[in-house]
Amino acid sequence: MNSQTLVHVLLISFPGQGHVNPLLRLGKRLASQGLLITLSTTQSIGAQMRQATTNNSISDELTVIGDGFIRFEFFEDGWQKDDPRRLDLDQYMTQLNLVGRQVIPQMIKRNADQGLPITCLINNPFIPWVSDVAARLNLPCAMLWVQSCSCFASYYHYHHNLVSFPDENDPETDVQIPSIPLLKHDEIPSFLHPHTPYPFLRRAILAQYKNLDKVFCILMDTVYDLEKDTIDYMSKICPIRTIGPLFISNNNNNNVSGDFIKPDDCIDWLDSKPKSSVVYISFGSIVFLKQEQVDEIAFAIIDSGVSFLWVLRPPPKESGLKVQSLPDGFLEKVGDKGKIVQWSPQEKVLAHESVACFVTHCGWNSSMEALASGVPVVAFPQWGDQVTDAKFLVDVFKVGVRLCRGEAENRVVIRDEVKNCLLDVTLGPEAANFKENALKWKKEAAAAVADGGSSDRNFHYFVDKVKRMSAEILDESTESKMVGAQVKSTS
Repeated sequence: MNSQTLVHVLLISFPGQGHVNPLLRLGKRLASQGLLITLSTTQSIGAQMRQATTNNSISDELTVIGDGFIRFEFFEDGWQKDDPRRLDLDQYMTQLNLVGRQVIPQMIKRNADQGLPITCLINNPFIPWVSDVAARLNLPCAMLWVQSCSCFASYYHYHHNLVSFPDENDPETDVQIPSIPLLKHDEIPSFLHPHTPYPFLRRAILAQYKNLDKVFCILMDTVYDLEKDTIDYMSKICPIRTIGPLFISNNNNNNVSGDFIKPDDCIDWLDSKPKSSVVYISFGSIVFLKQEQVDEIAFAIIDSGVSFLWVLRPPPKESGLKVQSLPDGFLEKVGDKGKIVQWSPQEKVLAHESVACFVTHCGWNSSMEALASGVPVVAFPQWGDQVTDAKFLVDVFKVGVRLCRGEAENRVVIRDEVKNCLLDVTLGPEAANFKENALKWKKEAAAAVADGGSSDRNFHYFVDKVKRMSAEILDESTESKMVGAQVKSTS
């Protein structure tokens, strides 16, 4: 197997855990089909990924996956590690735009000079400049959308002003998008609300919609049967292909991980617990709760008497935030019924038979992992697409209860509410229905990625298209070199 004979695809990720993970999963799947994959993001994120792994798989050396290879090539973002501007995401994304437009073409040229010509680019949201770079270099570009199709449709209709959204004059208007259930003003992706504290994220994500005509395919980490009506509707407008859930692909090499923090060992502890007895609590890689909210969750755990595995991630050093603490005597009271970790191997945790439910911030990666693992949820969204995902998990997919309506509520959810939700999903009269529905979606997800399933068919369609387009590019390149050589020899 010679890497120089393989189609070479460059994957460029926004430097966030929730973006790198699905793009790496896609990269591993593509590599397994006989492609050479290079995944790129910022050098600072590359350093974290290397530190979180012990097998040296995060490097520019080739790692064999199936019939192909994967490798990593990171780039400097132009700022010092301790530059205070890093804390301002608006400034940082502007810097990424400026740097990326310079370094990615250099990276592509460097690979071509080494006999590894890149013939396709794939990016994820928040870095729409990648498709500009691809267009400038006459290379095909695709996008991996890392949220639900319903959120994609929401942003699309907002960008094109196709339906009414909340505005300064009417901030509580409800939103009716074709093919989607009515969304209340606090159920739309919160970046679209006029009072969002993150208007720069709205600008960043909507910038992708200005460039949709520059991508030949929009890959979605979702399941067709999960969002059938919306996918059918939006597919008439955009070149959408559902390929999820990427995390349960049989071709993934789990030795190549995108974690920024090394997961703590908690599987042995889960092994010691009875079936469907443990509440798993994790709020992802970005959400950082107030200390008062952590206290209320802790007291709810004590009052409910549930066993639990709780991910309490320390804040980034540069954030200036205090490390969250647990109430005095908490660990002594819960004893072996509970375990606290800084990070977890979430896919393995959710697949474990001892896990009864998932208290989640409802990011799309976590939502898909819960659904595809058959695990009911307690929805605790904060902002962005999380509030929309929570609405679907509870009201449409019917796999759990909603603990809050997001950061816009501006309140601490008290312990009695948390306790009641934990008991409703694990022991309440609806618990069996939540579990039955969750298992139904697990079955649908497995069928989608199985041979001949909707995601499997779409994935192979995409691979075949990339190979055909790449062959045409390489043929044109060879032909132009031959013409150039002939002109030179006759001059």
